[in-house]
Amino acid sequence: MDPRFKKQKYVIKRQFFKLLGGAFRVYDMEENLCFYVEQKAFKLKEDLRVYGDEAKTEELLAIHARNIIDFSAIYDINDSKTGQKIGALKRKGLKSILKDEWEVLDSSDNVIGLIKEDSALMATLRRFLTWLIPQQYYGYVGEKAVWHFKQNFNPFTIHITLDMTLDTEDQMDDRVGIAAAVMLCAVEGRQD
Repeated sequence: MDPRFKKQKYVIKRQFFKLLGGAFRVYDMEENLCFYVEQKAFKLKEDLRVYGDEAKTEELLAIHARNIIDFSAIYDINDSKTGQKIGALKRKGLKSILKDEWEVLDSSDNVIGLIKEDSALMATLRRFLTWLIPQQYYGYVGEKAVWHFKQNFNPFTIHITLDMTLDTEDQMDDRVGIAAAVMLCAVEGRQD
């Protein structure tokens, strides 16, 4: 696996002035650019591409929605070099009205984990004061937290820190963790 996927912590920043589509930059904690992500504009189905650089010379991951409009959308994550599906993220539609939840699926669509917003109370307050209360999510395998996603307060840009140090037993594919953080920036960021 590409060593850029083996960092323990990342910072994902959404480009503020990109009007069509969206662009994200993923940095390690030393502020080195690890990935450049582009969200395709005017697509009926969500389509994000993760590149190794801003020139987009090396596509590493493709993240795309299975359906055009789906309250419980499933986003497949593919390794662009091999073409193989490495997992998927499924939004839990009705549960996500009050508190966001996503299922983490393996390559055969079996549920292997869950990503949940930190608390129902905070989630409800965020629905009314989203720009004042940053979002937080935890990724779980069973009852054990393996990922922590924390939105940093910034009224102008989406800025999420991804901490994968909780996954001490290496239970989750780090590429899926990066894809999850990007999806949280892209999909959940629209709520603001």
